[in-house]
Amino acid sequence: MARALPVLDGGTPFQQDYLPVLLDAVKQLRAGLGKTLHSIYVQGSVARRQAKPGKSDLNLTVILNRPLNTSEQSVLNSIRWRISSRYPFVTAVEIKSAVIDDVLSLESIFTWGFWLKHCCLRLFGDDLSTRFGCFEASWDIAKALNGDIKTELDDYKKKIMATKVVKNYLDYCEYIARKMLWSCFSLVMHREQTLALSIEECADIFLKYYPDREQEIERLFILVSRTQVPKKASLFMIESFGGWIVSEFERIDRKIG
Repeated sequence: MARALPVLDGGTPFQQDYLPVLLDAVKQLRAGLGKTLHSIYVQGSVARRQAKPGKSDLNLTVILNRPLNTSEQSVLNSIRWRISSRYPFVTAVEIKSAVIDDVLSLESIFTWGFWLKHCCLRLFGDDLSTRFGCFEASWDIAKALNGDIKTELDDYKKKIMATKVVKNYLDYCEYIARKMLWSCFSLVMHREQTLALSIEECADIFLKYYPDREQEIERLFILVSRTQVPKKASLFMIESFGGWIVSEFERIDRKIG
């Protein structure tokens, strides 16, 4: 019998190292976006209180009352840069955004509804997660979480081929390797009836169902570790294993619908 997935603990204090970062981020977003801002959420290792200084990103979600104009988008980019500069132990800052009408639409229930309910904690504003009940693990949610993996693989293949900057190359490899690991979990989420909270969990759960893919998973973790490998090796992973992930999604989708 399917069971509801857990939600993040909203009562435990955030880690001491990250509390000033969160307070500063909220202050800057409120000042920079004004009435355009609806609410702010944190997700990832900081939300789970598992962040490690020097190793963990800061991942925020911003819900807007309307789409940002060009000037406001520049403000958002500036805020991201300032937070990264002020807190060098935060390895990267990601701010994803959406407009409230899109978030609350019926079409977004398996994407934004699930995201806010099970993956985020509210930092400021009206808590939209209360608009949704708890979700059960399903193929619809897995597909929504995975997004358009084929397009992302193609985009990052082009970025890797074009870049001549080592840091950018390592950034691209790490990102797409993490994305592929989450996609691997999405392939089996509906069978496992659980929610992975780290790429390590993603790998362990995936390999229960696809033990013959252990070598590919090990190679993805090499890319995640930012070990510099030849471009042909990272491109091969995107082409071969990434292509397999896409085809496996299509196979399961034809079967399940």
